[in-house]
Amino acid sequence: MPDAAPAQPAAARSADPSSRASASASGRPLVVATANVNGIRAAARRGMGAWLAGRGVDVLCLQEVRADDDTLRRVIAEMAGEDAPAKGAAQGDVVAGWHVAHVEPTDAGTKGRAGVAVVSRLPLAAVREDLGDADAGGRFAGAGRWLEADVALPDGRTLTAVSAYVHSGEVGTPQQDGKMAFLAAATERMAALGADDGALAVVTGDLNVGHRELDIKNWKGNRKKAGFLPEERAALDRWFRAPDDHGAGGEGAADAGGPGLGWTDVARALAGEVDGPYSWWSWRGQAFDNDTGWRIDYQVATPALGAAARTCEVDRVPSYAERWSDHAPVVATYAL
Repeated sequence: MPDAAPAQPAAARSADPSSRASASASGRPLVVATANVNGIRAAARRGMGAWLAGRGVDVLCLQEVRADDDTLRRVIAEMAGEDAPAKGAAQGDVVAGWHVAHVEPTDAGTKGRAGVAVVSRLPLAAVREDLGDADAGGRFAGAGRWLEADVALPDGRTLTAVSAYVHSGEVGTPQQDGKMAFLAAATERMAALGADDGALAVVTGDLNVGHRELDIKNWKGNRKKAGFLPEERAALDRWFRAPDDHGAGGEGAADAGGPGLGWTDVARALAGEVDGPYSWWSWRGQAFDNDTGWRIDYQVATPALGAAARTCEVDRVPSYAERWSDHAPVVATYAL
């Protein structure tokens, strides 16, 4: 799709570039951002580079990259004012001070339209390009919708950052079946990622689901539409409810089945019971000007990481003309 009070533009928060590579070591919180860029080349042309230069991000998760590996690395270098790197780089190679991991779609259904990346100022200890055993049949191999990167923190611990791009879906179609299967596989994979007490992991990205009525401006008109279906919302209910809770969902009144994962919806936990904060607005009409949005971009953290979350903001620009995507970045800080 498509849709904590919206933050002021990131350009107002300049950060010392020399501090970025050692956030945790320097004592300042780790800054994790996620953004559906709606095409990295288009986002760069529209001004993404200025946002990135001023935001002091340590780990950046991208969705809908819509580019091959060499093009992504070239655009990252250009946004930093550097020359394009040599072609044929490997996962985790450094471009303009960023360790870059990227998986582009190769199947016919998503080629040229999806693609996810994790770009980090800190080294990447390992990169996994799929859902692993949670996708035993390989249904989503080549979809370019899930990427895990183990970020090496300065204190020796590891943070697993996931960039996820869930299908938009369409009621009554194979696309919706695929969306629900992907959410089920993601749930299984998240259970494995969070199995150890103290595990530090965050699933970020465009989940294409508004979890609660607070997450969509016009929720009443979307109850039977993809993005706000009871079964989609119930899948997220399971992510957020306690491990000893086998309940039958929340507002969506659907049964996702199985024990809760106990993960934290970081933005909701810090914003409280307020509308939004929305992260997606249609390019069409007056949706952005009227703040008729959806909150579908998330940072979902394991209990240990969620407890370390200090802020979570949506970098909504002041005007339509300043947008570089139909989504706004969601930026969280973690005191690790």
